[in-house]
Amino acid sequence: MTADLELPVALGLDFGTESVRALLIDSQGRELGCVSRNYEHGQITQTLPGTGLTIPPDHAFQSPSDWLDGAAEATRQAIADAGIDPRRIVGIGVDFTSCTMLPTKRDGTPLCQLDAFTDVMMAWPKLWKHHGAIEQTQRMNAIAEERGEAFMDRYGGTIGLEWFFPKLLETIDKSPEVYDAAEVWLEAGDWFVWQLVGGEAERLPRSTCQAGYKALWSAEEGYANDAYLSAVEPRLAEAVRRKMPGRMLSPGEKAGELTEKMAERFGLPAGIAVSAATIDAHSAVPGVGAAEPGTLVMVMGTSSCHMLNATIGKPVNGVAGIVDGGILPGMFGYETGQAAVGDAFAWLLKLLNLQSFDELGRAAIALPPGSEGVVCLDWMNGCRTPLMDGSLKGVFAGLTLATTPAHLYRALLEASAMGVRWIVDLLTEGGVPVERFIATGGLPHHNPAVTQIYADVLGCEIEVHPSEQGPAVGAAVLGMLAAGSEKSGFENVVDAASAMAAVPVEKKKIVKPQQDHRAAYDVLYARYGRLAVTFSTPDLLN
Repeated sequence: MTADLELPVALGLDFGTESVRALLIDSQGRELGCVSRNYEHGQITQTLPGTGLTIPPDHAFQSPSDWLDGAAEATRQAIADAGIDPRRIVGIGVDFTSCTMLPTKRDGTPLCQLDAFTDVMMAWPKLWKHHGAIEQTQRMNAIAEERGEAFMDRYGGTIGLEWFFPKLLETIDKSPEVYDAAEVWLEAGDWFVWQLVGGEAERLPRSTCQAGYKALWSAEEGYANDAYLSAVEPRLAEAVRRKMPGRMLSPGEKAGELTEKMAERFGLPAGIAVSAATIDAHSAVPGVGAAEPGTLVMVMGTSSCHMLNATIGKPVNGVAGIVDGGILPGMFGYETGQAAVGDAFAWLLKLLNLQSFDELGRAAIALPPGSEGVVCLDWMNGCRTPLMDGSLKGVFAGLTLATTPAHLYRALLEASAMGVRWIVDLLTEGGVPVERFIATGGLPHHNPAVTQIYADVLGCEIEVHPSEQGPAVGAAVLGMLAAGSEKSGFENVVDAASAMAAVPVEKKKIVKPQQDHRAAYDVLYARYGRLAVTFSTPDLLN
């Protein structure tokens, strides 16, 4: 047997909005097998499965059985495709969309799987993009502002519509019987890891990543204080005390070992180390080998998350997520993002009744910067950074009878790029340096027009990581770390990420900015800013 065949292997499970991906990668970064499986029910946005109940606009749910079924099927097929002995797999890492959350019983059974709750929407897992908690988010923000809550500084002064506690509060308000019946509230990533490793609810593994960025938690203070939560709604404080058990673990820490039951389901040997979960976007940072501060990792998919590690931790207005060790140990992790990127492009394609971006993209790129006067706000799913307002709407302006589909598409691409430039300006003006850009996810590979326009608008080079599985690679890196140095050979996440995910210089794909477009984009950026002022919520903007 060759040395390569003896190298340890990690399994990365990457749970996205539409599908789950299983990736097998060895300790030298060779991808051995990768399989995706769509969720049977996908995004549940039209009717509740098995009930015929119509789901209101801006509501989005998922099925827990889809997560387990899809992951098991993808894992078995990835092992078969790789042709490896599954006993070589030493660790499993899990990344998940966030905040996707659900209520369960003490044994982990999701409430939506109980006969009494299959037809109750609030009993189903709320997908990250669920926007049903607008009033609850406004209430939480107003009371936090009235009380001068210090924890708000870590979140740019705003609690997000897509976060954990607004979604929990929505259930309390709309379906109190679900709150009463629920014995455990948790993130979907934590639930999935709990299913893999088993154990009592009191010991279920909760990720500091999800809790820190989406649930008002910090290592120093825990969750938001009892007095604040009680002022919003006493049952929120009760939920923290009685319905959110578990132990906090950082991504890469060992949550437990794969149970016999799950091993049989996944076609794996029992006893494999399982890492605490991480957020899908955050997983891409180790997944592209970006272990140093100052690199903005742009995870570009249906939405986009832009992650940055820094040696300093300081509040930045509009940046809703600064967590010590939130992405990698020893650094402050800054999270920013855009709520609709691939989703917005897909919406436009469907609106125009087109089948692919190929011809549309060529026509859009042929247009001059500024799309001949057409300008856009890409807020079709609200604005995440910096306004943190999921109720905002998208805008096209400057339309004429000569406007074509290509004009609309280019304007949408440019709006997406302007959003990134706004984020970078906020960080740098706040004293947090951004020195390098790496793009990952499926979008940069399948739609090169996106990264070219991003580079032009930013005026900077963008490295496109060759793997389309950045988050899955990162999950595998964390799984390898959880296995321990004796089995993996790695002492820390920096070493693991460098060995498993870094790209040699000769293999890097660099998208260079067209500097002759810079002046035009400076003018367009000013127009974009004025349009944002006009169509955003003034209190949040200021």
